[in-house]
Amino acid sequence: MHLMSLTLRGFKSFASATTFEFAPGINAVVGPNGSGKSNVLDALAWVMGEQGAKSLRGGSMKDVIFAGSGDGVQRAPLGRAKVTLTFDNSDGTLSIPADRVQISRTMFRSGGSEYEINGSPARLSDIQDLLSEAGLGQDMHVLVGQGQLDAVLHATSQQRRDMIEQAAGVVKYRRRQEKTSRKLESVASNLTRLSDLANELDSQLQPLSDQAESAATARQLQGRIRQLESVLLARQLGVLQAEQAQALASEAEGTRRAEGLS
Repeated sequence: MHLMSLTLRGFKSFASATTFEFAPGINAVVGPNGSGKSNVLDALAWVMGEQGAKSLRGGSMKDVIFAGSGDGVQRAPLGRAKVTLTFDNSDGTLSIPADRVQISRTMFRSGGSEYEINGSPARLSDIQDLLSEAGLGQDMHVLVGQGQLDAVLHATSQQRRDMIEQAAGVVKYRRRQEKTSRKLESVASNLTRLSDLANELDSQLQPLSDQAESAATARQLQGRIRQLESVLLARQLGVLQAEQAQALASEAEGTRRAEGLS
């Protein structure tokens, strides 16, 4: 994998679309002072996710957008800046099934910012994860700007170790570890909430179980009561039928006696 090209549109001093082509091996960008060589390095850091305006030699992130020029040709300020990196990924270093991978970042003067991978919208974390696969990124010391060599020479042993680890690509694994740790913490938090919810449900289950048992008992008693009521009604019906039969017999006997007397 190697960097094929860098395209700047409206980034700092590059008002017009400017493309730098790179070949495998060592490439050099030369020019007089003030021609924008440092802006090329800033563009590389910016498109790879740099979030600090001071690191880009500006007061705010909007300073990366071309602010206009009055030298020679009058040019109005632009409304946005866009930088695109194109990588040769024929060896499959980046986990994208494409021989060429383009990473773009656009900044609008209104304050919005957009990232793209091969023309599709992406997040900053997507850019960082993708670049970390090749040991690239704004935190991995692949870019050394003016004045940073002195900082390296005067760094403490711990700072040098951090730089070596970052240059060796340890940062990408550390980032993955931190991301995994955050997920594990989230899962642990969810498990705690589930445990609390389960305990709360358990505390409600016993009263519900008692209520269900009482309801079952009540249904049994109601069935027994209906059964007893049926038996009682049957007995009462038998008694009433017997009394009716006796009354009819008495009536018939009285009728015969009356007929005999007449």
